[in-house]
Amino acid sequence: MTSAVPTLVPIFATPFALVSIGGPADLNAALATLILSRATEAYRDPSAPRDPLFFRSREDLFEWDSEAVAQLRWGMLGAVSGAVMAANCYPAAEFDALGVQARARFAIVRPNGGMPGTTAPMASWCAIYCVAAPPAAPTRADSAALRLYAVRHASMFLDATNCQLRAPFSVTHYVWRPVPGQMAVFPASILHEVALNRAAEDLLLVTARVRFAHRDQQAQPPW
Repeated sequence: MTSAVPTLVPIFATPFALVSIGGPADLNAALATLILSRATEAYRDPSAPRDPLFFRSREDLFEWDSEAVAQLRWGMLGAVSGAVMAANCYPAAEFDALGVQARARFAIVRPNGGMPGTTAPMASWCAIYCVAAPPAAPTRADSAALRLYAVRHASMFLDATNCQLRAPFSVTHYVWRPVPGQMAVFPASILHEVALNRAAEDLLLVTARVRFAHRDQQAQPPW
């Protein structure tokens, strides 16, 4: 064995941001009332399987004529922009010139329900805002938690030397427990899901697919 001290550097790091949106108390109450009132067939995503324990809306939430939704859209897109800018090398003026595009929907994870694994196609970033969250379930530590999967290691051979790597080199997945007023931002290509909700209350989320366009860019692919 060599006695030389190695130089370890993390590569292929993945940005993940947690952002609190200002003034969430009144906003979340209004959003929860609106979301629950629109958990109907008219607002259901027609491509989603019918599941009495999980409701996913159409992806037009940011287009609703609602003051609460307008406030949420402004807050979410501003917070996403801030997180993305922090992870980029753009000067502020150049980043501010980019055009932001987004599509958003709401989801209701009812008791004993969960959100199936998914990614956010045709987008660069995924943002998940928590409107309301159930209390922690004493029998399930990850109840109603957002799981993000480290899929880039799926084809890696595992032995005794790489299955217990320390951070930031570990191959474990990441878990975030939604908190009302907080939003998670991460690359849209990451596979994610919401674990089974073992509490007695609903989890209310707003999910947005977000992408940015340079002013000289001719066109973006359709959603």
